[in-house]
Amino acid sequence: MGLLAKRVGRIIITEEANCDSVSGIVHYMAMRQRIRNSLLNPAWVCFLWVGLTVGVSMIATPVRFTAASITRPVALDVGRVVFAALNKVEFVALVLLLVIVRLSGSARRLWAYCAVLAVIVLLQGAWLIPELAARTEIILAGGEPPASYAHAFYSSLELIKIGVLLCVGFSHLD
Repeated sequence: MGLLAKRVGRIIITEEANCDSVSGIVHYMAMRQRIRNSLLNPAWVCFLWVGLTVGVSMIATPVRFTAASITRPVALDVGRVVFAALNKVEFVALVLLLVIVRLSGSARRLWAYCAVLAVIVLLQGAWLIPELAARTEIILAGGEPPASYAHAFYSSLELIKIGVLLCVGFSHLD
């Protein structure tokens, strides 16, 4: 068996073909192409990002507030640090996704999804996380912050982000 290769955009699709001689070089090239194709598929970044977001925002954070030994101010302080770190990781994931989308030749098809993700990550990092951190500071100082929709808006953006990432990820599964 040998491999026939055809190019779709920048992704190389290989198909097996009958061939009398199979060399190690052909196998090596086929593996290299498979690895390259896999790395140029935006799905892996999307699913990794969804896992991070669900793990931190939807699982770890609510569970933190149910622990009997953790007080509300401590849980809020830990959350402030965790969400600041998560936003930095999400920014890296966004840049990685943008690079992969560009290199894979999917930029025209995915530009709107990537724009939505970029706006969400920037809104969260530049406005919502600092806003929520300031509210945490007030609580840690013993005060009670005024009513705000910041948490609801942040949570809504998280759900939109997860939906967009799942759409992009599932649309690139072969």
